[in-house]
Amino acid sequence: MVISGMSISEKQSALIDEFGFLQDWTEKYEHIISIGKQLPELDSKYKTDENLIKGCQSRVWLHASLENNKVIFQADSDAIITKGLVGLILRLFSGHRPQEILDADLTFIDQIGLKQHLSPTRSNGLLSMVKQLKFYALAYSVKN
Repeated sequence: MVISGMSISEKQSALIDEFGFLQDWTEKYEHIISIGKQLPELDSKYKTDENLIKGCQSRVWLHASLENNKVIFQADSDAIITKGLVGLILRLFSGHRPQEILDADLTFIDQIGLKQHLSPTRSNGLLSMVKQLKFYALAYSVKN
């Protein structure tokens, strides 16, 4: 489990280590699913069309708020793997300042092998999730 108070880079390293202990892709998929199951329930008032991420085959809702100059993300999906993927991304980004999110280079996607093992539609969905989170960060950085 990733500890809060870490930088995005430190969280990525911890995530890479966490996945490094898993033997094969069946175990990695099971772990991604368990991460999705740990996501707090997204309030139904945020499950709106305007919070849907475009470019995801599954339905993924993303809500962002700014608290103490840190972006807090909440999300949900109607697909178990996708919910786990958005959970991974939230673990890295939620609770960080907008500029930290904008500056983050997500190396973990390649390093844990997600790029090679996700279907093209899931890969595109993952990239759409990252783009949307960075878009929120950009909007909040401009507001300040």
